[in-house]
Amino acid sequence: MHGDPSFDITSLDTLLARFGSPPPASLYKELDYIDENYRALIDASPFFAMATLGDKGMDCSPRGDPKGFVRIVDEKTLILPERRGNNRVDSLRNLLVDPRISLLFLIPGVGETLRVAGHARLSADPALLDSMSMNGKPPSVAIIVTVERAYFQCSRAVVRADLWNPASQVARNTLPSTGTLVATIAARRDEHFDGVTYDKDLDERVRTTLY
Repeated sequence: MHGDPSFDITSLDTLLARFGSPPPASLYKELDYIDENYRALIDASPFFAMATLGDKGMDCSPRGDPKGFVRIVDEKTLILPERRGNNRVDSLRNLLVDPRISLLFLIPGVGETLRVAGHARLSADPALLDSMSMNGKPPSVAIIVTVERAYFQCSRAVVRADLWNPASQVARNTLPSTGTLVATIAARRDEHFDGVTYDKDLDERVRTTLY
């Protein structure tokens, strides 16, 4: 089923009628800066998802490092190191077109998440990049975020997903491997990709190219 189009919601009034008014706490929690409590959440987070928008559409991609890797310069400024990746630079391309950015911070074992939105610029300042080095390797660029909105998200989604329960973890070998994913898509294009070798070397490649 795809949903009867006659029931599509096309107006704000219709949408709001299905939910009602937000409780006071949902409104009080929003700030236009990072206070001491939100700072504590960011400092404890080793992972965030980053959403951007460009001329080819939207993108959402993961970022991770040891907790505390996001630098909080002041209550309005965050600096995010852009580490080694797949060199597609989709998010960075988007930020050159549209500087708007949104971040969702997750903390292992904690139900609440933190949402931060603002505008970003990219910096290649050598001194800044050197100051964010890991294992002697600086990030390729730094993303400097000016904070415009920040608020925590309640734990319902994480609780519903049972996200941090070890018993709910999925064994990686029950899903298609990364080599299988790429090889299958390549075959549809009448091209060859050695997925077996890719999978064989994957763990070592990831371990030696983190930074």
